[in-house]
Amino acid sequence: MNKIIFEKIRFINITLNDLPEILKKNGLFLFPSAPGLASIKKQINYYNSLKQADYVFFDSSFFVLLLRIFKNIKCHRFSGYTFFKFFLKYLSTKKKTSIFLIDPKIKFSNNNKKLIKNTGVKSKNINNYIAPIYNPDNLKDLKLLKLLKKNRPKIILINIGGGTQEVLGLYLKKNLKFKCKIICTGAAISFFTKDQAPINDFIDKNYIGWLVRFLRNPITFGSRLIYAFKLIKIVINGKVKNVSQ
Repeated sequence: MNKIIFEKIRFINITLNDLPEILKKNGLFLFPSAPGLASIKKQINYYNSLKQADYVFFDSSFFVLLLRIFKNIKCHRFSGYTFFKFFLKYLSTKKKTSIFLIDPKIKFSNNNKKLIKNTGVKSKNINNYIAPIYNPDNLKDLKLLKLLKKNRPKIILINIGGGTQEVLGLYLKKNLKFKCKIICTGAAISFFTKDQAPINDFIDKNYIGWLVRFLRNPITFGSRLIYAFKLIKIVINGKVKNVSQ
């Protein structure tokens, strides 16, 4: 395992074999998308959340490809789907853990809670919260902080949109005094509840998740895909450093 520092963002270059050791740690876990990384020059709070995260994964196959082409750096893509599939197995071995879900809608929240419960985690140890529509430029949620300080979960799982969830994750990291994992995987949980595009092992392994999501919702994901091309210039001009662990 090594770190790739790109524009002061510390990405961890890992394989699945490294994940059990990483999940022993606490902190902020982020999986930035290509459109998200393309916005770092404009979305300052989002950029700061990436720089201050404890673990940033190579979720974007497009970003990994660009690093290889323009910087001659080979990275292991580690998608949110791959992480979450392992994470569900991890929960099945941690049945006494406590988890707090932050979701965008009631329907999703109910399905997410059911999925977590099916791993063996007891219902009393699963709490959920429907997030309001946040402004990433001025994000505060005192109600959420109060609930988290009361519940003191071991794991906080944020399942809202990219660009906002990362800012929320950093906000929680700065304002919570107890140790926990804050994991921002966005839609990844919905691949398993079937609330989002039907991603599976084949689709994820062959890097075509973006295509499946585009075909399911071309208006939303079409604009995101176009925006992602801005990342090319950022990678070409960006500073990259390979740091051995």
